[in-house]
Amino acid sequence: MVLLYVWLLRRRVKTVVAFSSLSLIKPALGKSKPWRRHVPPFLLWLALGCALVGLARPKAQVTLPADFLTLVMAMDVSRSMLAQDVPPSRIEAAQTAAKAFLSDLPSNVRVGIVSFAGSAQLVQDVTDQKDDLIAAIDRFQLQRGTATGSGLWLSLATLLPEAGIALESVVYGQEFVLSNGGGGAKPLDSKPKTEKKELKPMPVGSYTAGAIVLLSDGRRTTGPDPMEAAQYAANRGVRVYTVAFGTPDGFIPGMEGYTFYTKVDEETLQAIAKVTGGEFFKASNADDLKVIYQKLSSRFSMEKRETEITALFVLGAVVLIAMALLLSLIWFRQPRAFTNHMQA
Repeated sequence: MVLLYVWLLRRRVKTVVAFSSLSLIKPALGKSKPWRRHVPPFLLWLALGCALVGLARPKAQVTLPADFLTLVMAMDVSRSMLAQDVPPSRIEAAQTAAKAFLSDLPSNVRVGIVSFAGSAQLVQDVTDQKDDLIAAIDRFQLQRGTATGSGLWLSLATLLPEAGIALESVVYGQEFVLSNGGGGAKPLDSKPKTEKKELKPMPVGSYTAGAIVLLSDGRRTTGPDPMEAAQYAANRGVRVYTVAFGTPDGFIPGMEGYTFYTKVDEETLQAIAKVTGGEFFKASNADDLKVIYQKLSSRFSMEKRETEITALFVLGAVVLIAMALLLSLIWFRQPRAFTNHMQA
């Protein structure tokens, strides 16, 4: 089209009209700007380009309000949460921030709550009733030990009930399940090889219907390796957002005559977030934790989705065509005085 336009310009026939006086022509011509005549054709050329791209039905990652989202909060309730380096204590600050986080979530987000210490338990099944969720956080009971892997496995089973995760097998091992008569659980190791092949890993972070938020203030002392659970989550496209809570010098004074120092395992939490496509946060006080939860709340109310953007290119083409027509009318309409004189 550009070559055709250049050819037409060169082929243009110059017409000579005789007038009795140049004074009749000068007012009609005005101030000439040769470049103007090329603008409308150029805009039409861009409009055609937009239309052709629109015909290809392009897609892009667009941030839109989430239609429906399931969120599982896994919170550390080990005895180290009694440390008072975050006043009044780590557990009370975490409970307050978590309850504020739940209150700010939009109504289209459902939440389940998992607590973990020496073992993990489902404190509140997935629900959209915020009163039930807040009451579940108030029911936290501190226990010994930190089984981060158990908490993450239970969170995955809660978020993906259709996955059929055998919790007894992954948490305690197949030997434990067999020695206890099976317990009705189906160990992952007992699945046929053909069934394992059918489960193809999904792209990291591709699961858009939910996510997991894991908060911990210490390092694993028991239970399965959390990185195995993180790898499973990555293969299912589930993002895990991790929060390291507490200061490096946190301790529990005078507990049964001993002083316990509690140091958060930032390296493992960072690795979990990285392998699953989530994000790692660090909070050393209650205010930091509130800010983190506010950021998470905004992310869970909006989500990135692959959306067709053909309409944007069509709209661009229409706007460019309208601009070309408008500029043509403004710049190249024949002056009325000169037209009347010619008719006379």
